[in-house]
Amino acid sequence: MYAIVEMAGQQFKVAKDQKVYVHRLQGEVGSKVTFDNVLLIDNKGNVTIGAPAIEGASVTAQILSHLKGDKVIVFKKKRRKGYIKKNGHRQYLSEIQIESIAATGGKKSAKKASAPKKEAAPKAEVKEATTDYSSMTVAELKAAAKEAGIKGYTSLKKAELIEALTK
Repeated sequence: MYAIVEMAGQQFKVAKDQKVYVHRLQGEVGSKVTFDNVLLIDNKGNVTIGAPAIEGASVTAQILSHLKGDKVIVFKKKRRKGYIKKNGHRQYLSEIQIESIAATGGKKSAKKASAPKKEAAPKAEVKEATTDYSSMTVAELKAAAKEAGIKGYTSLKKAELIEALTK
């Protein structure tokens, strides 16, 4: 039995008792983590594919250690220009061991019926209440001038746009 799971922004093909190095996970050494974003499960030839994830499936793993990966040297050079840059990088990693792959019984994160949606105020009312034209860019000022119906706004400079909008 194996599964394809998204962990820490990457996809891994994992099986039970397999050790995997992933980007650094939050959690202490020895703690258990559960990954709910299971994309595919193969159980002795019976393949289940999610769209995009399998609802209710989960993979449980234990964090074995936190460590740093190998050093990677990034060297940039442009010939005959005197340009040389040398950088190094070591990725922070976590070593985990897969303990179980469950096709059902995981958290159902797709549906949250208990949380009521907040109604947002209309955008036009928010802009009128908190308009600070001096901190806006020229493109934002031109868009506001277009909405306000000011003629010839494309040829105006920033100060002229602010003056026209405040009238």
